[in-house]
Amino acid sequence: MPFSSAERALLLGGHQIGPRVIARLEQLGIEDLDTLAGQQIEPLVGLIADMLHAPCWRASPHARTAIGNAIAIARAARERTP
Repeated sequence: MPFSSAERALLLGGHQIGPRVIARLEQLGIEDLDTLAGQQIEPLVGLIADMLHAPCWRASPHARTAIGNAIAIARAARERTP
C-alpha cells in the first residue's frame, strides 16, 4: 500500500521532493514514514540507481538531497508520534 495521502502531502512539502521521488521509494517497497525513517541516504540512493539502471541517480547531488530530506521528514514525524 503506498504512502497515505497525509504522508504524501508531508513529503511533497519537503525541499526537492516530488512525486517521482515518492514513486521511487514506493517501487522499493518503502510505503510509510516509519519504514522511510529507518533508511540511510547513500544505500537508498544506490538501490534506486540500481533499480532504474541509472548511475546518474547515484551521482546526483539533487537525488541525495531529496532522499535525505525525505528521510529527515520521516524521522521528525516519527519523533512527534507518541
